[in-house]
Amino acid sequence: MCNIFIACEPLSGKRVVRITERKTKRDWACFLEEIALQQENADKITLVMDNLNTHIPGSLYEMFPPAKATALWDRFEFVYTPKHGSWLNMAEIELNVLTAQCLKQRMDNIEVVKKEVLAWQKVRNNKNSKVNWQFTTENARIKLSCLYPTLED
Repeated sequence: MCNIFIACEPLSGKRVVRITERKTKRDWACFLEEIALQQENADKITLVMDNLNTHIPGSLYEMFPPAKATALWDRFEFVYTPKHGSWLNMAEIELNVLTAQCLKQRMDNIEVVKKEVLAWQKVRNNKNSKVNWQFTTENARIKLSCLYPTLED
């Protein structure tokens, strides 16, 4: 068993995938640091993700000194998908592609998984494989009506 962290830029066709042995707060904090380093020219990085218990500011403070943790946290804008709404997360789409194209076979060693996933990431990034997101705000208001308040006259 291993954990997969994946971040994608749907419009540029770039993604970052990291395989870790666990899914701890520290692992997540290190992944955020990696994303921030790769996006050094960005003022703000928008990250859409699920509501996992590791996705909190405290994760950064457990891993880094307070000044670095704060600086890292401030680089990001976090958007959390609604409960049972992970399908709204474009990284989930990429994860499904990764699973279908790379992870169908059994791999007994995490180093083999890392090697295979890195090769997959390079191919996808070199192709600039973008996410063609067609779910509009209007569709969201219909599909997710229970999450959107309505104004009554």
